[in-house]
Amino acid sequence: MTRDVPSAELTALFGAIDIYLFDQLLKGAFDERRRILDAGCGGGRNLPYFLLRGFDVFAVDSDPAAVAAVRALQARLAPSLPGDNVRTASLDRLPWGDGQMDAVICSAVLHFAADAGHLDRMLDEMWRVLAPGGLFFARLASSIGIERLLSQTAGRVRLPDGSDRFIVDERMLVERATRLGAVPVDPLKTTVVQNQRAMTTVVWEKRR
Repeated sequence: MTRDVPSAELTALFGAIDIYLFDQLLKGAFDERRRILDAGCGGGRNLPYFLLRGFDVFAVDSDPAAVAAVRALQARLAPSLPGDNVRTASLDRLPWGDGQMDAVICSAVLHFAADAGHLDRMLDEMWRVLAPGGLFFARLASSIGIERLLSQTAGRVRLPDGSDRFIVDERMLVERATRLGAVPVDPLKTTVVQNQRAMTTVVWEKRR
């Protein structure tokens, strides 16, 4: 008898899904939201479950190689979906109309913003394509919990792990939510990785 390997079974079903995105699945955030956009999809690590379970999946990345990888993943796991659901584009100029998505996922992308203006343009575009009642999920680098280790708490900085990122603080996130009219679904949750970096999870709902 072949022994079941839990990690292999879970990987086959969920890929390398962000653990906080998995948390939203468990909480029912995607029970009625079937049309989703992975903004800054990379190689598609967050998409296997959605593709296997019949979601109407869209994805975008500025890297053509990443787009090719996700198209191959889609062709294998959900061949009935149109190939042009996955596109090459920048997040500050998305190729979809207003209110077309029930959920937007943006995991480990926004901290590559060049500056605050670039961050806002990306947020505005993702908010534009999100339908009323839609969910916005993002994880991004922040200063929350490691303020004492940084030269500043918001803006482009070098983190203790040696990477250069555009980071946000709690005030900045609250200000963006207020400007967009976003309603927090969960409180901000931040993971501090041994004083090397901090990653904050944002979950907002679009009410109008």
